[in-house]
Parts: sequence; C-alpha cells; structure tokens
Amino acid sequence: MSEVANAPIIIKRKKVVGGDGHHGGAWKVAYADFVTAMMAFFMLMWLLNATTEQQRKGIADYFSPTIPVHRVSGGGAGMFGGDSVFTQQNLPHSLTAASGILKQGQNDNDELSPEEQAAFNAEVAMVAALQNIEETLLGRGGESLISEQALRHVVTRVTNEGLVIELYDVEGAALFEEDSDTPSVITQEIVAMLSRILRAVENPVKIKGHLASRAVVIKDNPVWDLSISRAARIRLLLEAEGFDPLRIDSLTGAADRDPVVADVTAVRNNRIEIIVLRSDT
Repeated sequence: MSEVANAPIIIKRKKVVGGDGHHGGAWKVAYADFVTAMMAFFMLMWLLNATTEQQRKGIADYFSPTIPVHRVSGGGAGMFGGDSVFTQQNLPHSLTAASGILKQGQNDNDELSPEEQAAFNAEVAMVAALQNIEETLLGRGGESLISEQALRHVVTRVTNEGLVIELYDVEGAALFEEDSDTPSVITQEIVAMLSRILRAVENPVKIKGHLASRAVVIKDNPVWDLSISRAARIRLLLEAEGFDPLRIDSLTGAADRDPVVADVTAVRNNRIEIIVLRSDT
C-alpha cells in the first residue's frame, strides 16, 4: 500500500493543434476541384446532346484548326503539307497569317521566287473563297441562310480535292422519298441555297451519290442505279436554280461502297456529296 502511495504521479498533457484531420481546409480544395470537374463533365454531355454534327465540328476546329495550306506550291503535294498546322510551312485559316508567313519567308534566306509567291497567293485566295462558302452556308459569322431543320442535314469539310458539302439523312427526315430520287422539301431548300452561294466562285463541281447497305440481300439490288439517279436529280435541282451546267465536272454514284459510319445499314450513309473542286485540280 505504501509503495503505491509513493509512486510518482505522471501528468500527460495533450497538445491540441487546430486544423488537424477533418478540421482542416485541405479537403475543401479537393472537393471544389471534384465539383468543378463534374460540372465540366455534365456541360460536355449537354453540349454533345444539344448541338448538331456540323456545330461540333466547328467547335473542334476552333480549338484545333484543320485547314492548313502549304507555304510553297509543290505540284502533286497540293495545298496541304501533311504537317502540323503550327509549323512555319503551314497556314491555319487566316489571310493575315498568310501574309505574315510570306513576309517571314522573304526575310529569311529561303526567299520565294515571284512564281512561288504568285502560286502561294493564289492558293491562299482559293482556300479563303472555299472557307467563305462554308461559313456562309453554316452561318458561322452570323445567322445561317438555311433553316435550323435543314442545317441538321449539312456538314462540310475542306480536303485536298476541295470543299466537300455533304447532305445526309437523319432519323425521321430523309433527303429523298424511300427507294426513289424524289427530293424532299428540305432537300430542295438546301440545294436552292447552295446554288446561290456557289455563284460566288467559278470552281467546277462534282456530285456523288451514296446509299446505306440493305439489311436483306436483294437479287436486283437498286443501290447503284439509285445513287446515280439521286446525284443526277441534285444536278437538275442546281441547274433549275440558275447554276451553270458547264461547271458540273462529273456525276457519279458510289452505291453502298463508301459508308461513313461503322453500321453500313445506318441512314447516315444515305448522302449526297457536292464537292467544290480546287481550281487547279
């Protein structure tokens, strides 16, 4: 008993520091980052659902331009150099940028000859004209010249061949009556507007018809004749609106041989391509 009474008394003091564990503020930063990421994710999902295909392409092109022009004309190499659009040899979208690159090339040891400068300037002007058609059609500089319903059927892209204007079926709204070359009202509206817009340039035009594959094998498959007849009907509609017939370079039907989506039977493969050719093709 005396030994217990004589034992030393040990006092343990607990030091409390504010901000430890869940009382700190670090978790708030992590939570805020999480909420911001979720908000961005849901906005992305909403945009994908609320925009059309051509609008999404326009947004993508804004952040990553896909229309470069080769600095020096190289014959078969065409207007695209195949490199990144940020290299010195390539030109994103702008005529102002083109002038800057041209002047830079003149100031460097790699000066352009008069013939090369003329070829380069011609390419820049030609691409600018094609882009102007694209922007006018899609209304990127303001209101589109065609209705919102018609705009759902249109997507454009610039390629080595020229400006491809693609008209395609959407679910519940076809460009032509089923198994025929009779155009819908939407198709007539689009073609009428195209005829007026394309008068801004003199480039030749190619028309190409495409169809989706049939789900069932048919003995006399009409896709070849139908793709050609639909392309021919687009030609007639263009000419009826005052388009110069001499500018029609060719008219072809690809049937179901060139689908644009993995499902070859999808209605998205029913389309007409109107290609405004480069002037030197």
